[in-house]
Amino acid sequence: MLSVKNVRKTINGKMILNSISFDVPKGKVAAFLGSSGAGKTTLLRILNNLEPLDSGAVMFDGMALDLRNVSKNHTVGMVFQHFNLFEHLSVQENITLPLCQQGSSKEQALEVARGLLQKYGLHDKAKNSPCKLSGGQKQRLAIARAEALNPQIICMDEPTSALDPILTCQVATYVQDLAKDNRIVLLTTHDMGLIARLDCHLFFMKDGNIVEQTTKEAFKASPDSFPHFRSYL
Repeated sequence: MLSVKNVRKTINGKMILNSISFDVPKGKVAAFLGSSGAGKTTLLRILNNLEPLDSGAVMFDGMALDLRNVSKNHTVGMVFQHFNLFEHLSVQENITLPLCQQGSSKEQALEVARGLLQKYGLHDKAKNSPCKLSGGQKQRLAIARAEALNPQIICMDEPTSALDPILTCQVATYVQDLAKDNRIVLLTTHDMGLIARLDCHLFFMKDGNIVEQTTKEAFKASPDSFPHFRSYL
């Protein structure tokens, strides 16, 4: 279980996250919706130690999660909206380099990379530069790179923002498969096509607050009970 308790974040005097709290069980996908500037991306960046929180606590499996070490102990991984791939490395090296930096041997890293490139349909692109990949291929590589370190929590920032509906369907499948491995997947999105394909918990953010939360089933059963989601969806 991931538990976020009363997390606050201010940037340049502006409240970005206003004491937000939520829980997500293992094996589940949580989708954060809301307009731009609601605080969704900042939340993911805090969980990945890319931004410090001002106050609050993050718990995982009942223990305090030291955000300063989440990248070192592989607890949390990140898939960025614009992929953030290493363009000067090959597709395969984008996966092997982080593994070697974390202590894997070259042989171990290659074994993991080959398995993931096969899984994500990129095995024939192993020696290519990422700049030669399509948008969908770059997204698959970014997911594979995040998965390589076997994080227990994977954050995805707008994972389908540049993809067509067919590729969005593929990403939805990858997201659900990651959760089925007993991981927690947190994602931000404006893509209702993606939401339609996911079995997920829904959180609506506005002005740094979570103003509504529900499941898709509960929303479908009683949409009038969730005016923010009803308006947005």
